[in-house]
Amino acid sequence: MSGNEEINAKVKEWLDWDKNVTTRAEIEELVATNNVDELKNRLLKRMEFGTAGLRARMGAGYSQMNDLTIIQTTQGLTKYLLDTNDNVQRQGVVVGYDGRHNSERFAWLTAAVLINKGIPVFLYSNLCPTPYVPYAVLFYKAAAGIMVTASHNPKEDNGYKVYWDNGAQIISPVDKGIAAAIMEKLEPEVTSWDASIVENSPLRKDPLSEISRSYNEDLGKLCYYRNQNSSSPIKFTYTAMHGVGYEYVRAACKTFAFSDPVPVIEQVMPDPEFPTVTYPNPEEGKGALSMSINTADANESMVILANDPDADRLAIAEKQPSGKWHIFSGNETGALLGWWSWFSYKRKNPDVNASDCYMLASTVSSKILQAIADYEGFKFEETLTGFKWMGNRSHDLLRQGKTVLFAFEEAIGFMCGTSVLDKDGVSAAMVCSEMATYLYTQMNTTIYDQLQAIYKKYGFHISSNSYYICHDPPTIQKMFDDIRNYQGSGKYPETCGPYKIKYVRDLTVGYDNSKPDNKPTLPTSKSSQMITFTFENGCVATLRTSGTEPKIKYYTEHRPDPKQDLDLDSAKNELEDMVQCIVTYFYQPEKFGFIARQP
Repeated sequence: MSGNEEINAKVKEWLDWDKNVTTRAEIEELVATNNVDELKNRLLKRMEFGTAGLRARMGAGYSQMNDLTIIQTTQGLTKYLLDTNDNVQRQGVVVGYDGRHNSERFAWLTAAVLINKGIPVFLYSNLCPTPYVPYAVLFYKAAAGIMVTASHNPKEDNGYKVYWDNGAQIISPVDKGIAAAIMEKLEPEVTSWDASIVENSPLRKDPLSEISRSYNEDLGKLCYYRNQNSSSPIKFTYTAMHGVGYEYVRAACKTFAFSDPVPVIEQVMPDPEFPTVTYPNPEEGKGALSMSINTADANESMVILANDPDADRLAIAEKQPSGKWHIFSGNETGALLGWWSWFSYKRKNPDVNASDCYMLASTVSSKILQAIADYEGFKFEETLTGFKWMGNRSHDLLRQGKTVLFAFEEAIGFMCGTSVLDKDGVSAAMVCSEMATYLYTQMNTTIYDQLQAIYKKYGFHISSNSYYICHDPPTIQKMFDDIRNYQGSGKYPETCGPYKIKYVRDLTVGYDNSKPDNKPTLPTSKSSQMITFTFENGCVATLRTSGTEPKIKYYTEHRPDPKQDLDLDSAKNELEDMVQCIVTYFYQPEKFGFIARQP
């Protein structure tokens, strides 16, 4: 292409390095049609390796997930492991994969790179839930773990998630070290393309049966009422959302003495096309759970359990006396599981020192655990968004001899116990099932009514979370810059519509006016946008960008002061009005062209 020397050089480089005929053909087609803009997007941009590892669309080019970028990433990770861990060739690395297009191939290429450098690989022989990788890292005392998954993203995407030797997702400085090592040697070694060496390599071990057995044995530590479970009056309906979860949940049911759940037949087996849902994400509500509701109604089932495709997250729903279904938000399920974790643990360990027990939640999640902790005497800690922070903090607490009972994030991620230092939708499904059975049989109440009882005892915690979509990062930057220079004042806003703002915390720039020195206690990061407003009426609202999707999210929670004497409906109405003000005055979707979340 005349006049495009930089592009021409990158095209030549790609065609020299890429041995996959499909992705080579993609680049050749773009050259043949002189599609310069797309070639620039594919070859002059590169996926950033960060604390979420990688997640992007599959296709040819350095900005997408493909054989070559998987090999480059694993070469960098391997180099970093060899440079920083003298025992890596003894410890090995765990590699798992989900049911998405190319996941198995990417996992085998990953294993080939590691084995070529003399590093043992615990490579699963079949699809597995994401939690099985961090569990296996701890079980084998491995140096790291890699899970090939894009979780609940659209079918076109895939990802590469990295865990460290503590069983938690990587955080800084490890992510930065790996990213630098990737860039030091981008040219793939010839041997990296030969995944067939993995099959008969003495360095390859299949952990599937051993980990399945051990995981379910450890899962039994979370089971408090096994005898009651075997005669549960509840018929549970289960969907795997076209993912990997069903067989693993069935195995977990045996540990808890539950009968197999009623499967949503159309969604229970792995299918990378996700044919029955617009988004394979149970968090999206009734649209994603419509088939589950139909199956439950047809089978007189009262409770739905829904995993996302890699089974690390869980949504639950309960049929109400009116016949309507209540789909619990992540914050509501977090409140229930937090209450249950303390209730059941305390009954089994009546002499426990509460001050040695901890629960955690991310900063954008409900503070209901804080309220329960203040009342009951255990400790609560807030972390940055993402289970990488809660997992690593839990590991630190365990090393101090503390007991971590539970952690959650509002995006339906739950960590029950500490066998897995990450969100785990399989264990959460079992704990929710036992809790529901106990509520129905021992307390003569429902899940929804127990949630109301929790709020009555510990205080209202009413949430409203959603997002807008924007594919243009400079536009998102402009929105946040406008907030920091509100209406040209050079300052943050002091009100949002009629609602007065008490405090502002900006973790992007490192500002928090609730602290004497205006410095936040949580870590800051210039690479992502995150501003939190605390209003005088008790509402807290956080606006942030997503690390893996083109979303600008908002998280709001109303915790009205009891002196306000607001009833539940009034508090909900006030929160709804505040959300509208946040959208109108801060998001300004018409001005910026943001696309609203579809109901």
